[in-house]
Amino acid sequence: MDDKDKIMTLEEVADYLRVKPQTIYTWAQEKKIPAAKLGKEWRFKKSMVDKWFIERMDEKFKDY
Repeated sequence: MDDKDKIMTLEEVADYLRVKPQTIYTWAQEKKIPAAKLGKEWRFKKSMVDKWFIERMDEKFKDY
């Protein structure tokens, strides 16, 4: 499986973005980050998290 196709858990996304799991949980609940709820568990596609992150990058850094 290509890394961009990786499906990540809430904890993995929190570690990847260096924020607390509760923050990711809140963002997922409020539809602020792309996520899918499977039963009681949240799952995230790495490529979508990457795109979401880049879209929130401060304009002055977008050319890097």
